[in-house]
Amino acid sequence: MVTRELLERCRRAEPGAFEELVERTQRQVFTLAYRLTGDRHEAEDVAQEAYLRAFRSMGGFREDARFETWLYRIVTNAAMTQMRKKGRFGILLAEDRDQPAPEPEVRPMDEAIERDELKRALAELPPATRAIVVLKDVYGLSVQEIARDAGLTEGAVKLRLHRARKRLKETLYGAHSGHDEVQDRLLEYVGE
Repeated sequence: MVTRELLERCRRAEPGAFEELVERTQRQVFTLAYRLTGDRHEAEDVAQEAYLRAFRSMGGFREDARFETWLYRIVTNAAMTQMRKKGRFGILLAEDRDQPAPEPEVRPMDEAIERDELKRALAELPPATRAIVVLKDVYGLSVQEIARDAGLTEGAVKLRLHRARKRLKETLYGAHSGHDEVQDRLLEYVGE
């Protein structure tokens, strides 16, 4: 948790203040960057860029929201910029059509889904689609916020979110369960 005092020290550019802020938030920032990019090296680049942007914009933080929320928004924007540069956030509709959902394993419905299975299922999603699911279901951004940040319409975000949840559902549970199980499992994932 970043305290108001630490933020004030950062704004005054006190020696060591920003380093302390990074130490307190680096795990959460890297985790979000990794979940959005799906690649350790890209996540490191995104985290570094996000901290650079946060440092430059520290004076503009108005404290209307928690600092962590503001920082997560910066990380999200940095990740989307990174994916655009690498051509991974382009035409999402084409990605969805090009990659059919993998055949699910047949297993009892009440068998627990392991964390590794969820990570694998998320990794199988196209990067931009995975980003939308993570931003919505794990970090709680609204469809409007995701649309604005991604440069998409709200309808396009809803469509991609629906398709991603459907693909996750089929990968994790087969064709016989609903989307609620996927959303519940994603919420558990964020707490682990």
